[in-house]
Amino acid sequence: MMRTRSLAALAVLLLAVACKEKPKPVVYQAVPAEKRSIVVSARATGTIQPDTVVEVKSKASGEILDMKVETGQTVERGTLLVRVDQRTPKNTLEQAQADLEVAKARLQNAEVQEKRAEELFKSQSISQEEKENAVLAVANARAALVGAQVAVENAKIAMDDTDVLAPITGTIIAKLVERGQVISSPTRDVGGGTVLLRMADLNLVQVRTLVDETDIGKIHAGLRATVTVDAYPNQPFDGEVLKIEPQAETQQNVTMFPVLVRIQNQSGLLKPGMNSDVEIHIGERDNVLAVPNASLRTPRDVASAASVLGIPGDRLQALLADAQKRRDSLRATLAASQPKRDSAPADTAKKADPKPAGNTFTMPDGREIPLPSGVTGKQVQAIFAKFRNREELTSADRQIMQQLRQGGAFGGGMGGGGGNGGRGFGGRRAGGSEFQFGGEYIVFALRNGAPTPTYIRTGLTDLDFSEVVNGLSEKDSVLVLPSASLVQSQQEMKNRFTQMTGGGAVPGMQQARPGGTTGAARPPAGGGKP
Repeated sequence: MMRTRSLAALAVLLLAVACKEKPKPVVYQAVPAEKRSIVVSARATGTIQPDTVVEVKSKASGEILDMKVETGQTVERGTLLVRVDQRTPKNTLEQAQADLEVAKARLQNAEVQEKRAEELFKSQSISQEEKENAVLAVANARAALVGAQVAVENAKIAMDDTDVLAPITGTIIAKLVERGQVISSPTRDVGGGTVLLRMADLNLVQVRTLVDETDIGKIHAGLRATVTVDAYPNQPFDGEVLKIEPQAETQQNVTMFPVLVRIQNQSGLLKPGMNSDVEIHIGERDNVLAVPNASLRTPRDVASAASVLGIPGDRLQALLADAQKRRDSLRATLAASQPKRDSAPADTAKKADPKPAGNTFTMPDGREIPLPSGVTGKQVQAIFAKFRNREELTSADRQIMQQLRQGGAFGGGMGGGGGNGGRGFGGRRAGGSEFQFGGEYIVFALRNGAPTPTYIRTGLTDLDFSEVVNGLSEKDSVLVLPSASLVQSQQEMKNRFTQMTGGGAVPGMQQARPGGTTGAARPPAGGGKP
């Protein structure tokens, strides 16, 4: 009995200590919205390759008598590279020339016979048939002469083919035969003939790199890239994304897409086979207002964040309603400040696609951007369509994109962070063209000392920060909260602890039963009696 009273007294003391009011710990970190630079890039590795490789073969067969070049040597187009044995082609040419002389003589003889037959026919010394045979003999002689002339030309070509000339201006990157080796002609060998040399113009090289499929939607032809190689670690080389190959490759269960980056190599420092690191510049914004990605919330997890801040559900709904009003008011103000479009007939407006007003163009996120001189909205729409269809841009398209980038048209990017899964309010995952234009999110801004939900539109984002297009100013501070998954795991742990402790009471205390009765305390483990 005394032991039961002692345990009860101890439990009451523990409960009093536990119930003593303590200051609530701060569950958030207030971070000011401030200006910074945001750079987004995709990194990968690859190997330097020639932009174009030419295999050099000889149309002539026979023994190689002379090799005029070595590997690594740069030659001009038309330079003699290899000389093949000329004896057989030379004999063929001499025979063809002799046959040509015979054909000429036969033609002269046939023409003389034709004139004689004409005179004899006039004097009725020969028949009509004999005269016609003389005319036919002349025609046959002329045909034989033409055949002999063609044979001579072909023999000269075969003779010239024994000298293998450089098909392009470039560098010898591989030498596959040596002097004295007998080669076969691709015109006579079903195997395609013997490859003598490989040449490439190394003034233009490319890197074939593999980019993860999670990043491929952000990349398109024309993006600027920086390439570094181990041989020159402190000397980056500028490149440009040439194209994205349509067929994916799988490496260690990771799906990746080949991306070709073209590099000007006028200095000749880049060699085929060099290992390289490629950084593709997806977007860059300087001195823009930005907030941490961890502060961004979506409607799906805003309730969890509000519970961490101690905001009741009804209070949260009221605050969100006010935030929506402020957002709608801001949208109306921005729309009113945009230049009005030129009026057009109603039937024409229904058929026409969205077009820029004057020298401006409306982006998919509603922003109005100025168009460079000579660029039309229809051209920009066609380029966006190529982005969506993963088509290769023309040089004119890339020039237009460069002008738009210089004008700041592509500062937007995909929102992220804070347990939002990278999704915007529309429920679509940001990617592809969505990446260019950001998304809409909710942040808890600290206003008048109280957390207040606020709608914002984000622009370009990196792993840590997102550009704020509208909704905040430099005077605001946003609250960085635990992610939704962390809040959920903490709640689940709390629920498990509640179940283990019988509803939250201190072990050893009597617990209320339904109906207001009280049960005896459980005995200690091991079945001992009180």
